[in-house]
Parts: sequence; C-alpha cells; structure tokens
Amino acid sequence: MAKISDFRQKEVINIHSGKRLGYVCDIELDEEKGTLESIIVPSGKMFSSLSKNNDRVIPWSKITKIGSDIILVDYE
Repeated sequence: MAKISDFRQKEVINIHSGKRLGYVCDIELDEEKGTLESIIVPSGKMFSSLSKNNDRVIPWSKITKIGSDIILVDYE
C-alpha cells in the first residue's frame, strides 16, 4: 500500500511527448468512495503557487504506470 506522501517524491512524465511535467503537489480524493480521483502537478509557470487554476489535474484513469521514481501519464 502506498502512502500519499510517496506521491510527492515521484516525477510525472507524459508518455506522448516524453516531457517532464513535474512532481505531484497534491491529490484529489473521493471521500464517499474512498478512492483517489486525480493527481495535481504544478504548471511550472511563475506564480502558480498563488493561483491553483494553472495546475495540471491528471485523472487517475490517465495514469499508465507508477514506478519507484516516476509516474507515467497519458496526458494531452
């Protein structure tokens, strides 16, 4: 079983472009179902910490593989 804090240490990589999207900064949970709905990766733009609207929200269904160091996503 993985801990939520483990996700923050993994780099997210897009399998379409090979681009490094960054590291997970947050997650979204469905409290009623008890499931992880998505991971959130900062956009990398200046002042993104001031505006959460620029963050990339990657649905759980777009995650193709979770490795020891990285998370591969099918994100366009």
